[in-house]
Formats: sequence, structure tokens, C-alpha cells
Amino acid sequence: MATSKRDQPMLTTRRSGAAAEPFSEAELDALEAAHPEGLGVQQIVDTFVEKGERLTEATFRKYVQLGLLPRSRRVGRKGKHRGSQGLYPATAIRQLVHLRQLMGLGFTIEEIQREFLFVRGDIEALGRQMARVYAAFESAFKVKKSTSNVGETVLVRQLEEAQAVGEDLLQKLEDMERRLTMNARMSRAAL
Repeated sequence: MATSKRDQPMLTTRRSGAAAEPFSEAELDALEAAHPEGLGVQQIVDTFVEKGERLTEATFRKYVQLGLLPRSRRVGRKGKHRGSQGLYPATAIRQLVHLRQLMGLGFTIEEIQREFLFVRGDIEALGRQMARVYAAFESAFKVKKSTSNVGETVLVRQLEEAQAVGEDLLQKLEDMERRLTMNARMSRAAL
């Protein structure tokens, strides 16, 4: 029986070089689905520690500072005088796994910054933002449905067309990022 890409593990390594239990695509998808609002830095660190990975808040924040991982967004906590908390997109875990894979292949942080565009996070953020825009339109259409008219049918069709164009755009951007990443890996392997 053939295994799908989703079932194959993503490689990760411990700092000591010993192989850690890898994150599978399915695990990464489950983490992202379980935390659509995002994760705090400690939750991300704990996720790696549970997998036998060594990761500190300082290391994570350094990667963010270097632009290798997305920045957090501030979210108010419930309760009086509780302040706010920085939440990172759940996809930051996937990006960190990818970053560690590249480092495991021998790339330095400087090479990763220079040779890999690291627009993956921006592409994912664009996808999330587009989904919010689509949801806002769909919500507005539901409110106006009680006063239905022919113009709304046109709007619904236009939204569907826009979603198709958006999906195509995201796919093309992901393909371009993947090709550039592959080219950098191949040129590295040729050395």
C-alpha cells in the first residue's frame, strides 16, 4: 500500500545530532487545526520539547528577530488587569521544522536568510487574510439574503471567481518558493 506525503515524517534533528521523533505532516496539520487563533511562545517550545527537541524561548525569539519566523500579534487576555499575550500563527511550528531541516542539511542561518526567501510565512498569512475577506463577504451575503435580488447572485458568483483566482495565486506563489528552495539545495549539493 502506498503511503501519502501526509503520512511521511518530516525530518528534524536534535541539537546534539541524534534523530528526534519527527513531526509528520498529519501532526503539523492537526496542530494548526487545533490552534487557529495561534500559539504562545511557551506552547510552541513545549510542543518541541514533547517531541524530544531542544528549543528555548530565546532561540525561538532570535529566529523571529532574524525574520526566519513570523512575528506575533498581541491579543488581550480575559479578566481584569491580565494584559495581553503574543500569539504566533500555528504555522510557525511548520516553519521552524523547515528551518531546522535546512540547518540539518548544513545551511547556516546567514545562508538560509540569503538563499531561501522565507516567504512561506507571508504566503500562509496571505492565505489566512484572504480567507477572512471571503468570510466577511459570505457573512454580508447571508445578512442580505432576506432581501434577495438578482444583483446578489452576481456578487456570489464574483466571490466564487475571486476565491478560485486567490487559490491559483497562492498555489503559484508556493510553487515559486518551492522551486527557489530546491534550486538553492541543488546548488549546495553541487559544492
